[in-house]
Amino acid sequence: MPDPTDREQDEDAEHAGNPSMSPVVTRLLRMAENVIYCLVSVVLFAAAVILLVQAGYDLATTLGDDVSAAVRDTLDTLLLVFILVELLSATRETMNQRKIVAEPFLLVGIIASIKEVVVLGIGAKEAVGKDKEEFESSMLGIGTITGLLLVLSIAILLVRRKEREPEED
Repeated sequence: MPDPTDREQDEDAEHAGNPSMSPVVTRLLRMAENVIYCLVSVVLFAAAVILLVQAGYDLATTLGDDVSAAVRDTLDTLLLVFILVELLSATRETMNQRKIVAEPFLLVGIIASIKEVVVLGIGAKEAVGKDKEEFESSMLGIGTITGLLLVLSIAILLVRRKEREPEED
């Protein structure tokens, strides 16, 4: 694992030839960036914990009424928790590597797409014998999101393949 101070020294050296950006300004901006990333991480963590507690509470209190509705709502909330956790992971990777890393954001897209497929699937199931137009709309949405899932999966595959290639100098 590379030493963060080495990376900071490399960044300072990059700006040494640039009179418009002094090393002090570079360090201050880096510190401000880290503070913002940390605050974002705290908010994401707090939101995930709150949603997780709410999912458990809702499941426990509504389980006796309608089991399938309680499980559906809990699953919907838990998938949102997964999205928040993946965003937290993406924030951590961005802080560690000092650049935006694509894969965690692609995973968030996949999880969000799966969440929508589940919600639309449940809506389609409920509309089967009742509303033909709503059923068709749900099926079209599921098909569209499934196509998006395929594109996101291919994107992750390409990103992983690119990461395995040796770096060019």
